[in-house]
Amino acid sequence: MTPLIGSVADSVDSAERSSGGFHAPVSIVLATLNARFIHASLGLRCILANMGELRPKTVLCEFTLSRSVRRIVIDLLEALGRLEHDRSAEARKPLQVIGFGIYVWNVLQTTEVIRLLKTEHPEIKIVLGGPEVSHEQESQEIVVFADHVISGWGDLSFPQLCRDLINGSRIPPKAISGLQAPLDLLAMPYAEYTDFDLAHRVTYLEASRGCPFRCEFCLSALDKTAQAFDLGRFLFQLDQLIRRGARHFKFVDRTFNLRTESSVRILRFFLDRIASLSINDLFVHFEVVPDHFPEALKSCIACFPPGSLQLEVGVQTFNVDVQELISRRQDNKRTEANLKWLLTRTSAHVHADLVFGLPGESLESFGQGFDRLFALRPHEIQLGLLKRLRGALISRHAQAFQMEFDRLPPYAIRQTRDIDVNTVVRFSRFSRYWERLANSGRFRRSVELIAEVDSVPARIKKAGLTDQYPVTRSPFWNFMAMSDYLWEETRRTYALSPECLVDLLMTFMVAECGLPQQAVKTALLEDYVCSGARGRPESLSDLLLQTTSIAGRSGKLASRQELHRLQAAHSIVMAESQS
Repeated sequence: MTPLIGSVADSVDSAERSSGGFHAPVSIVLATLNARFIHASLGLRCILANMGELRPKTVLCEFTLSRSVRRIVIDLLEALGRLEHDRSAEARKPLQVIGFGIYVWNVLQTTEVIRLLKTEHPEIKIVLGGPEVSHEQESQEIVVFADHVISGWGDLSFPQLCRDLINGSRIPPKAISGLQAPLDLLAMPYAEYTDFDLAHRVTYLEASRGCPFRCEFCLSALDKTAQAFDLGRFLFQLDQLIRRGARHFKFVDRTFNLRTESSVRILRFFLDRIASLSINDLFVHFEVVPDHFPEALKSCIACFPPGSLQLEVGVQTFNVDVQELISRRQDNKRTEANLKWLLTRTSAHVHADLVFGLPGESLESFGQGFDRLFALRPHEIQLGLLKRLRGALISRHAQAFQMEFDRLPPYAIRQTRDIDVNTVVRFSRFSRYWERLANSGRFRRSVELIAEVDSVPARIKKAGLTDQYPVTRSPFWNFMAMSDYLWEETRRTYALSPECLVDLLMTFMVAECGLPQQAVKTALLEDYVCSGARGRPESLSDLLLQTTSIAGRSGKLASRQELHRLQAAHSIVMAESQS
């Protein structure tokens, strides 16, 4: 039976319904709410592939968070075939089960879905699984509505639970510890991606499970070790996906570069396919630890063409005291050397992560780490608030460091001994502006100018707020001042058009930072035209008339990877046109 994707788009929904998802009543539904339509649940496909003799009775339903609770319930009932039956025939219906994948991003909406399901159809068996319900089950509302909860791995435990429920041979307990079987015993999930999935969504892969590191903010710290799937078997499945048309891959391995030999074989596999099949639209994403790049790995990474490889590099913090406190082993000098190599010697798109709110980290300390990372110029610096994931060991520091977290998902830090509530709110605004201006790649040159300001803006000095901003040059504090200015002027971090941001930055950079107006205009013009935007910011209206034919403006906003690649080349074009 073809899996059903419950999408936000009626046209997609109709296309998937006609593919066979509802042709016959089924006994078992695997369901989850994804954050976005392009996401596809690897976890549910792993279970689907291991359903054995129950596979023909099982259907996959995926929804997005924007879909209404009532619509999701209706679709789930249709998947079970319930709406084709009379309520009077209820007693003759087979046992029916819905298994939900629960994550920090979907637990609130899924709770409402299950509440409505159990209110109207209490006889349907509800089974929960996933990281959000694998710990602290006694304190979760969603667990109250469930018949069974599987903690940990569900690949084999969910199918066995369904057999027990259908056969009635035993009464399973409500709380079930997932069986962690050897990976060789598990069927691989990749045949469960439909052609529709491969054409329209990200293809998620895992070459290994678990993590040997003990970083206390991460649930992977609870793993005893990392296990690898048989590489030959994995690469065979990967080859099948490529032959079926898959082009956008994201590995969910916590530490892809942990085992050099396996990492090299996978990278060479992709390089061979790029060369032998002349694939020019391949995109592969890996999550890597920053201080482990042996020469064999480097030689492969350096061979990837532009736009084909993205590396998510988990730096998290440069503060050695904080690293020790949270059990994170990281060689900072080697991290910097590896990042510099990646950014100067390869075409990889580098996405580096920093976490704000770790125990023992102040705003000043974080700023020092930010400046250290920014000096290397990664394409993106992802700024994340610390989250208290259920079961994560970071909770052991709560009392000593006066750590308070939001009670609702995603359980973000509210304050610590070293950062108060207002500072967390201020940083949250900064991270959103940073995403729009820097990580988007749309204001690359303008961001560079702000970073180069030697001292705090004149406005800050005049206001007598120099105690909040170092007088010496610091990109972090310059950007923080920019963020504070944008907030004071707009009182929002959303719904800011590119044109609005251009005009705001013009004022900030000239009036507040004291930068020469012509230099600012040149930078903003280069950024704006290269982004593909077609409006007319007031501050650039005269210059845009002169550059339209030169820039060849397409009217299409480029992706951030494209912008990070093309901005440098576009700078050359602009310079030549003005010479």
